Amino acid sequence: MLSRRAGRILAVQSLYAWDLSHCSPEQAVDFSWSEEEIEQSAANFSRLLVRGTIENAKAVDTMIRSHLKHWSFSRIRRVDLAILRLSTFSLMFQPDISPSVVISEAISIADILGTDDSFRFVNGILDSIRKTRAVAVV
Repeated sequence: MLSRRAGRILAVQSLYAWDLSHCSPEQAVDFSWSEEEIEQSAANFSRLLVRGTIENAKAVDTMIRSHLKHWSFSRIRRVDLAILRLSTFSLMFQPDISPSVVISEAISIADILGTDDSFRFVNGILDSIRKTRAVAVV
């Protein structure tokens, strides 16, 4: 599981860089910028997440926007947005991963990479998406 957490953190960092630089998906999954040694399984998992999130960015962003209450999309901190994009992709397109695991991981990553309030914001948006997705499946 530790390699999955590392893969998610790496994916958030890559999506953050992709958002700021507008680089290609292939550049986004080139982890040569990382100063840390990356396990192959974490890198592979991260590439899957980054490519999937970028390929589905329009649908992911639409889903996030639809769950913002009294908040504009442009006001979301870029780190929080990277976490939300990654996690929303997982909630929407990875039914084999438990929504509670996705949200728990997102909260942990927001606590590590975000501001003091990031984990609350991320939790609120993702829980709202989870509830919507659960109703859609039933």
